[in-house]
Amino acid sequence: MRQAASLDAIADDGGPQAYFISNPPWARVTDPPPQEDSRTTSSTSSPVPPDNEESDFFLATNDSQSSLGVPNFQNMQVYDDECLQPIQRLPNEILIAIFAKLSTSGDLFNAMLTCRKWARNAVEILWHRPSCSTWPKHETVCQTLTLKTPSFAYRDFIRRLNLAALADNINDGSVMALAECTRIERLTLTGCNNLTDSGLIALVSNNSHLYSLDISLLPATATAGGFRDNITAASIDAITEHCPRLQGLNISGCQKISNDSLVRLAQRCRYIKRLKFNECSQIQDEAVLAFAENCPNILEIDLQQCRHIGNEPVTALFSKGNALRELRLGGCELVDDSAFLALPPNRTYEHLRILDLSNSTAVTDRAIEKIIEVAPRLRNLVLQKCRNLTDAAVYAISLLGRNLHFLHMGHCSQITDDGVKRLVANCNRIRYIDLGCCQNLTDDSITRLATLPKLKRIGLVKCTSITDASVIALANANRRPRMRRDAHGNHIPGEFSSSQSCLERVHLSYCVHLTQASIIRLLNSCPRLTHLSLTGVQEFLREDLEHYSRPAPPGEHFPFPRPNTKGVADNPLSEFTEHQRSVFCVFSGQGVVALRRHFNRLIQAEETRRSARPAPTDAPIFPPPQGTSPLIEPSVDGDQDGVEDDDVPEDDMVIDTQPLLNQHNIGLATNPTAAGAIPAPPPPPEAPPSVQPQEAEEEEDPFYVAGYEVIRDEQDTGASGSGTAGQSSTAGDSLNNSNDRSRLIYAYADISTDLEQYLRDHPGGVHPYGER
Repeated sequence: MRQAASLDAIADDGGPQAYFISNPPWARVTDPPPQEDSRTTSSTSSPVPPDNEESDFFLATNDSQSSLGVPNFQNMQVYDDECLQPIQRLPNEILIAIFAKLSTSGDLFNAMLTCRKWARNAVEILWHRPSCSTWPKHETVCQTLTLKTPSFAYRDFIRRLNLAALADNINDGSVMALAECTRIERLTLTGCNNLTDSGLIALVSNNSHLYSLDISLLPATATAGGFRDNITAASIDAITEHCPRLQGLNISGCQKISNDSLVRLAQRCRYIKRLKFNECSQIQDEAVLAFAENCPNILEIDLQQCRHIGNEPVTALFSKGNALRELRLGGCELVDDSAFLALPPNRTYEHLRILDLSNSTAVTDRAIEKIIEVAPRLRNLVLQKCRNLTDAAVYAISLLGRNLHFLHMGHCSQITDDGVKRLVANCNRIRYIDLGCCQNLTDDSITRLATLPKLKRIGLVKCTSITDASVIALANANRRPRMRRDAHGNHIPGEFSSSQSCLERVHLSYCVHLTQASIIRLLNSCPRLTHLSLTGVQEFLREDLEHYSRPAPPGEHFPFPRPNTKGVADNPLSEFTEHQRSVFCVFSGQGVVALRRHFNRLIQAEETRRSARPAPTDAPIFPPPQGTSPLIEPSVDGDQDGVEDDDVPEDDMVIDTQPLLNQHNIGLATNPTAAGAIPAPPPPPEAPPSVQPQEAEEEEDPFYVAGYEVIRDEQDTGASGSGTAGQSSTAGDSLNNSNDRSRLIYAYADISTDLEQYLRDHPGGVHPYGER
């Protein structure tokens, strides 16, 4: 959004608009002379009549005559407003409502140049939230605020100020001009790590209307172990003194703020509703207890990684609060079951929607059962790495029913299929579920998860027991006919429409039993898919797929480049090992689209190649050469993916496969109609061809397999009475044994009927192509 400069800044700079600003249209219009009173036009020497000479006030007491009064000359005057156009007579409230609908600051600035009235009503909207996304825009705002004689009180117009986009360049000097502002309500200084107490105190001292302040560290910096040491208790004391209306405070990563200053803040700023104390490891129980006692309207409180917080403040937040909606206690290792079992009886917390207990290793099934009992409308529940939870906790969670939308139970390794199936049966509105590293789960439960009608994201990382059956179930999810509705929402009998899968993100890393066939079906069946992780899946560690994958995260000894952040620059950030980088395979955004197109091109190319190869029509079909994995035709396997299956080499396999047809790993799909007919043998050749070397025969016959060699050896043995070698003679004798002949027939799967009939007609084993 283009930052519109103030009128005063444009006039000082000169240029094409300077004259227009100095002499606006409304200043160049000559106002008409004031209307003279008709009573003073007769003579300059006439005495001035009294003010009430022509007033009809005496008639007001007589109701019968009050309506008969004749209007005086003053009421008959024509004023300037009656000559104005309707757009210029709009009240200020209507103009402000119209200007608020303009989407860009450029449009607002153009409206300001129309007339003085429009400028007066548009300027406050334009400066409500000035853009400081670039340094030149920030300089323009600061220059305008420091003008000695501005046309408007710009400093009183700014309500929201966000300097996060210039975090690296913001320091105490760059915010001193903004200290002139007097009515800031929201101040965002996320990641401004060079800002100290001096700059922050100057910003908040003149803004008694401030109700939201964010001075948090950047999340990436906090994750790397860094913290802010230039914001101390002095800043919190200044906020306590000057901002009594404060409602939201985010000091994540500010580890130099004392508990005593937070207690004083809680005692004075009693309207606080939202608190974020992430990575503030210095905060202890007394600070949280002070907020629970003095701020009963707390809606959200985030205490992640506040490792000194125990059970008492958690119980107080529930029992003292009136409308607690979000509570995050991730990494609070001292919190255990007692924090929830001590809640007052016969009281429910209907407002609680989000609860995060990740890494709370002391929490067990009893705590979860109590939470579900007192908070029956929970929507988001995060329990990752709560390793003591079992299926009993999942059974309790399933009581949330349709309210549950988000569930994260990664690394809860004691969960089994029974718990997940109960969950799916009761909670059919789950949109996100993460069960990573739950290695007891199998296809039995994952296929149930696939039936969730609103499922958008699923995490199954390191669920090593699942196979292609789970992925195919996810691909086929929600692809069932749905009854159509009319404009009024009523079902239309007999009319159905097909729905598409809702899946957007699927995490399957280290699911080692997956193949490309199921993943391709998933890609083609989920058009909304935007993220697919397959790290560690062997069949996707191919060079032709690396181009579509995201680059691997930085390896070990990756220094975080955040300046002036203590504890970050000195300590390397261990991300991925070299092995993890080598098996990294994650597709997202356009990478998923490109991967889908790549596989479909391979399928189309293979189909084209197969259709262009001639095949004999009057000979029985023999299995393909060894090393080729045949695929089942669509009419046989019932696929609905619109992809025609075909025989392709194993290395190029890109579509769905079915299990091999026998223990010999040999099988071939045939047309069911053609399989029942016995093909007629071709006419014998004019001259017996000479026996070619084995290598030439393999190249000449695309259907050559080892079984064909057995039949030809028997024919040679029966004709000459002596084999060409001992091996051929043995092979010929083996056909005389009915058991061996049956074993050979079943090795050819679908062609067994044709081959058995042919062997009955030709006991000598003559090959239908004739002797070669």
